[in-house]
Amino acid sequence: MKLALSEISTVNASFEEDVTAYTKAGFDGIGIWEMKLPPDDDANIARLRESGLGVANCVPAIPSILPLRIPGMEGPPNPVDRIAALRASMNRLAPYEPESVLVLTGPAVDEHSRAIVIRGLYEIAEAAAAAGVRLGLEPSHPSQHESVSFVNWIDDSLALLAEADLDHVGLMADTYNLWNEPPGDLAAVADRITGLHVADEPSDPNRTDRALPGEDGTRAFEHIDALQRAGWDGYLDVEIFSTPEGFWSLPIDEAARRAYAAIARL
Repeated sequence: MKLALSEISTVNASFEEDVTAYTKAGFDGIGIWEMKLPPDDDANIARLRESGLGVANCVPAIPSILPLRIPGMEGPPNPVDRIAALRASMNRLAPYEPESVLVLTGPAVDEHSRAIVIRGLYEIAEAAAAAGVRLGLEPSHPSQHESVSFVNWIDDSLALLAEADLDHVGLMADTYNLWNEPPGDLAAVADRITGLHVADEPSDPNRTDRALPGEDGTRAFEHIDALQRAGWDGYLDVEIFSTPEGFWSLPIDEAARRAYAAIARL
């Protein structure tokens, strides 16, 4: 398995700084957040090729079909505009040759939300297929049901994709989001896993961030081990949502080194 770091983990750094620091730390790949990409995609891709970093999982600038309820990440309110942005992201991100591009449902607003998401998924999947990128629907942590996504479990996600008749769309897994899922359940759908974000759920209930893999328990390792035994061999893409006082406060080189050391131990 190859090791990558998702750019939200070093939220205050630029794309160029991320590429330099991740390479120095020893990572094989980078998880791109489109919001951090400079406008010149040809120059960005050339920089990546020069660094030797592959591209793990991409997060579109507008990542969800329904608006997120996260301060600063709400985006446009109209799902039509959001779907159009997601379709455009599939085309923009394809030349980076990512392992996958993810999409979130967003939190439900009313009884029509599920139908809107199903129609949106169909359109986005069509654009992803035309661009040649693998699309993964990401379930969120159950605590984020009202802010990030109304699908929070593997079964929820598969049921939604089946209802949309999108068996070719996969699941973007996350050891934090799926913390309460038995590792065997993840292994059972290994062929549908498009990518894997890795972080721990903190044992301290007062913490609102994510812990480095291996920092708080063994669940991240158990998920990785189960997937590996099932034949999955994608990037282990460390993704740390933090706070200004926590991991996000670290200098970028130190953050990248700590993240690499944590995932390398697993």
